[in-house]
Amino acid sequence: MLPAAESYEELVARFRWRIPPAFNIAEACCDRWADGSGRVAVVHVRPNGPPERITFDALRSSSARVAHVLKAQGVGRGDRVAVLLAQGPEAAIAHLAIYRIGAIAVPLFQLFGPDALEFRLRDCGACAVVTDDVGLAKLDGVRDRLGDLRVILNADGARPGVLSLWEEAGRARDDVPPLATAADDPALIIYTSGTTGSPKGALLAHRVLLGHLPGVEMPQELFPHPGDLFWTPADWAWIGGLLDVLLPSLYHGVPVLAHRMAKFDPEYAFRLLAAHGVRNAFLPPTALRMMRQVAEPGRFGHHLRSIGSGGETLGAEALEWGRSAFGLTINEFYGQTECNLIIANCAGLMPVRPGSMGRAVPGHHVAILDAAGRPPAAGEPGVIAVRRPDPVMFLGYWNNPEATAAKFSGDWLLTGDTGVQEEDGSFRFIGRADDVITSGGYRIGPGEVEDCLMRHPSVAMAAVIGLPDALRTEAVTAVIVPAPGAAPTPALAEEIRGFVRQRLAAHLYPRRVVFAETLPMTATGKVMRGTLRQTLGSGAGPADP
Repeated sequence: MLPAAESYEELVARFRWRIPPAFNIAEACCDRWADGSGRVAVVHVRPNGPPERITFDALRSSSARVAHVLKAQGVGRGDRVAVLLAQGPEAAIAHLAIYRIGAIAVPLFQLFGPDALEFRLRDCGACAVVTDDVGLAKLDGVRDRLGDLRVILNADGARPGVLSLWEEAGRARDDVPPLATAADDPALIIYTSGTTGSPKGALLAHRVLLGHLPGVEMPQELFPHPGDLFWTPADWAWIGGLLDVLLPSLYHGVPVLAHRMAKFDPEYAFRLLAAHGVRNAFLPPTALRMMRQVAEPGRFGHHLRSIGSGGETLGAEALEWGRSAFGLTINEFYGQTECNLIIANCAGLMPVRPGSMGRAVPGHHVAILDAAGRPPAAGEPGVIAVRRPDPVMFLGYWNNPEATAAKFSGDWLLTGDTGVQEEDGSFRFIGRADDVITSGGYRIGPGEVEDCLMRHPSVAMAAVIGLPDALRTEAVTAVIVPAPGAAPTPALAEEIRGFVRQRLAAHLYPRRVVFAETLPMTATGKVMRGTLRQTLGSGAGPADP
């Protein structure tokens, strides 16, 4: 979508949005490339055996068959269908099938525990889930409590009360064309954590893909180029994997490398990049920090021409290491689920400075606003805001109009993050105006973790904050007031960590547990998390590895 340009200023001057009234992600990302030419869509690196090369023709046929199965089970326009699958062809096929029939995809992280899955499935009213045996094991304990859930399709075969995805698809027709959806019709619900209470479902329209394109192309050095191949270790259940990599690549007819990495292995990541000729990568800062620990990265060789990174600020050392290890500049970008990829760097068009997120991506009106809703002087801090209408902006929070209204001030979406805009127009991140924790590339709201902690019988009160951590930026830290009779011991701390990890997810459990007699409260009874952060600082002891 971005035009060719020799400078950022020329890029902005030449850019125009092209958002058609009718738009369907499945048509744009699959069917228009399925012309019988055998063009490769997904390169699937399997644990055993050679890579599997899946064409757009096969992707169209498979997604149409799965769409037929969903329709035969009564799933239709506007119904919510969860995708509980790891990075791989099945996840891509499931997403395209859902968009094809005008249903709404709800991507879910396969490492979520049963409590986290139950809340999201219940909140969105999912009528169907596409999963495998790993996801099915998580659902077994909660599916009876999900009154809207009628259909489970399992990629690993039929089970009691569960249909085999591929057996059903094998009997289905592949003549289900994409529904004529409007660009503003809903396509996705991605759950994002807020500061208090339960996670919120950000409802995104089909146009969100078009809205993402400039913000993908800019940090990936005007992607695509001939011969490009895109990979990220980020799971496709998150917006960073799905809408920063998978769908934009397919939209451009560029193959995506798919690999199910159970745990990020930095040395293996170097080997993967080199062995498969990856040219473009989204590498979260935590992945980059782990890769920096690998000796002599040049010995692996690589074919990369661009690396983008976002979710946390890159420092001077990370930028210099990237230039040394890869011979290129890592381009930082910024956004959030509700309005993603709105600021970015592009080393080919502008100087990249440590600590700078870059400049506004063409097509997005980004500003810093003070408490009165006015732009402060250059270099003065304020809230990062984006003006609507904007194609990448969410439609609202699912079934939560109050939270949706609170996200806006007039025509400005308030990100809740603070930053400054320099004289040259570039943006620098300062911090969060809320209590969201940035850990390992994930944005974590304390409310969900606190709710889980309060279910432990030895916990009387709990507050969750982020404390500085060299590897993850922040470590999720639980400050616990023990219940009467419970001894604040290391054994209890370990028990509490395991309790949350089992019920929510590995990235949500508290890697530090601190015991306290009381929690600081406001006059209205709200926990003062800021006071806890100031009091504990980095002195809360080592984080769980």
